[in-house]
Amino acid sequence: MEVTDAILTRRSVKIFKDIEPVKKEVVEELLEAATMAPNHRLTEPWRFFVLQGDGRLPLSRAMGDWIKEIEEDPNSDKAQKRMEKMKQKPLIAPTVIVVALSHDPNGKGIYTEDVSAVSAAVQNILLSAHSKGLGAIWKSGAVYNSTPVKKLFKLGDNEEVLGVVFIGESDMKKEIPSRRTGFEDKTVWFTEDEA
Repeated sequence: MEVTDAILTRRSVKIFKDIEPVKKEVVEELLEAATMAPNHRLTEPWRFFVLQGDGRLPLSRAMGDWIKEIEEDPNSDKAQKRMEKMKQKPLIAPTVIVVALSHDPNGKGIYTEDVSAVSAAVQNILLSAHSKGLGAIWKSGAVYNSTPVKKLFKLGDNEEVLGVVFIGESDMKKEIPSRRTGFEDKTVWFTEDEA
């Protein structure tokens, strides 16, 4: 698949077939693609945690624990339902890659550049998965940087989860159309010096 075709045809997959995890060799190829992302000063500010099978359950529990922390009455029916719903989120795909930013504030990296590098690494994962016929989606949110989740992955004060990539065989029933504004509406051209 040509790179431009992959970019133009990739869509976020929200429903996955409940099958075996993605083969280790394939995941390693996705991670290798991730590490080829551009990053200023070669800081390589990424960390990856691959969860498959029952290896997804600790994240499920940590996400449930976050609900217990933030709910006023964690024993209420509402809180219990919210907790059970949250605990299901890491189980939507057979393979999950947690992508963390590891920024050294005393090093040579600049925070926004490191965030951009990790984001580019995630895009490489998504495009590489798509080129292999796999479905994927990048999710983020407060839960992924909650105390229970950061503790699970032993993340330090200078580290944060920028997103979680869910990967597997798509079980979407219909094709998702692109809903992007055309570049023409977002682009200004400068072709002459009008000074």
